[in-house]
Amino acid sequence: MSSINNTIAGLELAQIGWVVPDIHAAVKFLSNALGIAGFPEPEHIRAQDLDMTYYGKAVAGDWLTTQTYNGGTFIELIQPLSGQSMFHDYLEKYPAGGTQHLAFRMPVSDFDRVTGDLREQGYAVMSEVDHPIARMAFFDTYQTLGVATEIMGITPEGWIAIKQMEKAR
Repeated sequence: MSSINNTIAGLELAQIGWVVPDIHAAVKFLSNALGIAGFPEPEHIRAQDLDMTYYGKAVAGDWLTTQTYNGGTFIELIQPLSGQSMFHDYLEKYPAGGTQHLAFRMPVSDFDRVTGDLREQGYAVMSEVDHPIARMAFFDTYQTLGVATEIMGITPEGWIAIKQMEKAR
């Protein structure tokens, strides 16, 4: 059996996901203090609209999110609002917020192989999304890596969207 190190070694780090109690304060800090600019106005996201599961079940949950492209990696900010999700769990455990997940991407054709490998290694799936631009699975890798791991299988439409987001920055 391979290890998580072998599984993610060949994947591209795509995103750092921070869960925060106040998304506007986080954008202001990152923009002013650290010079990380380009965050669009936060969007209201509902788990139900994404068919996002939470430990295998469809549950109500919503949050604000925004992201920018910076130096080869997307920085995503998430502010939980109501309901249930892995983001709500994180903020409940760490009220000041912090880095909740790292996302690794590859073509969607490799998604089942990579996620299957992590499942075989015993990592629990916290949430899954099957979206037109990407299939995503969030694994509980807190004990191993200190953060959750998101595996993103990017569709052909998704690669186009990524290029557009990179150029917008």
